[in-house]
Amino acid sequence: MRPALWNPVRRILLTLPVIWVVVSVVFLLIHLVPGDPIVQMLGEGANTADIAALRHAYGFDAPLSHQYIHYWQGIFHGDLGQSLRLHDSVTHLVLQRYPYTLALTLAALLIGIAVSVPSGILSALHRNRWQDRTLGVVSLVGLSFPNFALGPILIIIFSIYFGWLPVSTAGTGGVGDFLLHLILPAITLGLGLAAILTRMVRTAMLEELGQDYIRTARAKGLSENRIVYRHALRNALIPVLTVIGLQFGSLLSGAIVTETIFSWPGIGRLTLSAISNRDYALVQGCILAVGLTYVAINLLTDVAYTIANPRMRGQ
Repeated sequence: MRPALWNPVRRILLTLPVIWVVVSVVFLLIHLVPGDPIVQMLGEGANTADIAALRHAYGFDAPLSHQYIHYWQGIFHGDLGQSLRLHDSVTHLVLQRYPYTLALTLAALLIGIAVSVPSGILSALHRNRWQDRTLGVVSLVGLSFPNFALGPILIIIFSIYFGWLPVSTAGTGGVGDFLLHLILPAITLGLGLAAILTRMVRTAMLEELGQDYIRTARAKGLSENRIVYRHALRNALIPVLTVIGLQFGSLLSGAIVTETIFSWPGIGRLTLSAISNRDYALVQGCILAVGLTYVAINLLTDVAYTIANPRMRGQ
């Protein structure tokens, strides 16, 4: 098989053991958590017969190995079990909430990239000048400001004081209303990423601008914009893409806090509700969805490497 065809196949095959580990860890960790979900659902006053009957109905009385095999069979059939509290399919509940979390995460990612790439380039081109120092201070403040503090501040300023943006939920008035409700949580989640990426872009650009091929390009009379954006930025994107792929997982985990602050109907709020109610099947489904998304994003990051730098297509 030619390298151009083999490399994507090899990357996909390498993700299979990772997916197995993710599924197994999610399954085992949930079963190691102390407490009985059946007792939690029926209450402390439930009699032993009712507890035993319901535990049998949900398969909790089977050996752990049998439950593990049954869980994998359900995954292959798209069945993640039933929610103990909501009395609905876990698959349906996750698919219902997943688009909201994905939309929030992608919007935050776009905001982070849109802010960080120009800022990092500007900082690198004006190294040790007032532009560089100002952006350095701003990015440091962004790194030091947690989501749970930034979110309420944005609500107070833009929702309560000025009244420009809605406070919470995802809206019910169509796409325009949905995007309007998305602005504040996406900014809350994306500014932290922008601070990280700005410093990363600056470092990568400074390294590339000092390379011999940049000096050669300038000696040949190429315009500065062509040198910066066509040559230096393209090579500087490789380490930046690595950070973006890794930070996507942080965005997903940070979305739990952000969704709670803004009452956003995503997987984060669903996970917290499932944990508080000890709805084990629902917790498994939510964590599994986040874990598999993280694996898929890392796979896409590998593909993005080859697009950003053709020299890596044969590696």
